[in-house]
Amino acid sequence: MMDAGYPADEPAGSPARRSGRTRAMLGLAIGSFLVGAAAIYLVDHRQQLQDGTLFTLDEPAAQPSKPAVAMPATAPRPVVALLPPEPIETRLADLEQRLARLDLRAEAAAGNAARAEGLLIAFAARRALDRGAPLGYLADQLRLRFADGHPNAVGTVIAAAADPVTLDQLIARLDGLHTRLAGAPDDEGVWTWIRREAGHLFVIRREDTPSPAAEQRLQRARLFLESGRIDSAMAEVQLLPNAGTAADWLGDARRFSAAQKALDLLETAAILDARTLRNGVGQPVEQLSPAAEPPLGEPSAAQ
Repeated sequence: MMDAGYPADEPAGSPARRSGRTRAMLGLAIGSFLVGAAAIYLVDHRQQLQDGTLFTLDEPAAQPSKPAVAMPATAPRPVVALLPPEPIETRLADLEQRLARLDLRAEAAAGNAARAEGLLIAFAARRALDRGAPLGYLADQLRLRFADGHPNAVGTVIAAAADPVTLDQLIARLDGLHTRLAGAPDDEGVWTWIRREAGHLFVIRREDTPSPAAEQRLQRARLFLESGRIDSAMAEVQLLPNAGTAADWLGDARRFSAAQKALDLLETAAILDARTLRNGVGQPVEQLSPAAEPPLGEPSAAQ
């Protein structure tokens, strides 16, 4: 019979007893694990334990410092002294001088161009006369550019082109007149013929004097024509006994020679004419030619 003041004993297989036993076993296992881990750690670090450095804090290793990079020294900037600005009057004067020089250059270029055009017109007119071709528009250009200073020369060239005679024609016609010019005159009498023939038997002259024989004169006249010396050819023909039979030839030769001289004058005027030459629109060319010699005390056109 049990006492009423004491609790009755719990049975051996109650849940409370089993829970306490389980906690005890779990605590024992954890403690054993910790003791084993500590023993292993001490065995691995026994040298440090003997040296007394096991529980000292490791200081961080000093990092090597990088060498300082020297910055390149910059050169000092030069000090530029600022000049005071030029007065506006000086600038205007300088601009006016430049404009004046440009105007002179423009006038010189225009004058040289007009002279070159005039020279080309004269050359073209000469080629037309040499071929016996009409002048065409060249006649108007000759009047426009040269008639003011050289009207006679322009008229001579235009008249020669209206009835052209070429150098080849003059040579061919002279060859055709050879027999008549070298023969005896038509009105020559017997006594005159005898004297002329006797004079040809013995001729006394200097070595450098041309032969007065008709054949020799005709040969020289032809050579003069071939070389363009028209006046010398006419002089030889005029000394022939029958020069009267070559009157038409002499007239055409004079016209041809006059036209060539007129063209020479116009070509010279295109280069050297002073203030009488005109450009393509009829305006006078005031710029002096670079090839012309200026009067004393005046600068040349090239300066």
